[in-house]
Amino acid sequence: MRKPTDVFGEWAEIGKDIGMEESHAIAVDEMISFALKERLNIGKNFSFLDIGCGNGWVVRNVANNTLCNRAVGIDGAKQMIANAESRGGDAEYILANINSFNSPEKYDVIHSMEVLYYLEDPSYIVRKISDSWLNKGGRLIVGLDHYYENTDSHSWQEEVGTQMLMLKAEEWVQIFKIAGLDQIESWHSNKHADWVGTLVITGKK
Repeated sequence: MRKPTDVFGEWAEIGKDIGMEESHAIAVDEMISFALKERLNIGKNFSFLDIGCGNGWVVRNVANNTLCNRAVGIDGAKQMIANAESRGGDAEYILANINSFNSPEKYDVIHSMEVLYYLEDPSYIVRKISDSWLNKGGRLIVGLDHYYENTDSHSWQEEVGTQMLMLKAEEWVQIFKIAGLDQIESWHSNKHADWVGTLVITGKK
């Protein structure tokens, strides 16, 4: 099995990051709309972090929000960060190993799409986000396509050639609860006849 960052670095080199952006767009748009509607109701400037930001498309979109005063993306694949920086926009990018990264800053909204199950210990990372990366009242929102109830995803580990953690939807929700997050919600985004949907989980500090 190869490192996920090596796989996605190669994908970035050959332009597959664009396909990832397109395939995740519907679910991510729903997740971001959910989080930003709350920020609009609060009516204060907010900071945003995208964990596993790829080519930075989500970071750039959120940076355009009038209430966003800082938008940051972090990714462990060097070529993904290079692609993100090459696209310009008012955003910051960090090249770092997410498993060992310790954020020096706190954020109001932290987003992640299709990343947690690649990490060595996602429960530890979610706990670290809750304890150290989120501001009081901040929100973590994640999307996952690789989970037990999505049988289409069961072959992905072998097909992609990198380790992927397989958990049930309720087990992911429990990770959020154990991390001490409040007001936890989960649902399936972009669900239709041929797709069980992206598992979305969110909670507040």
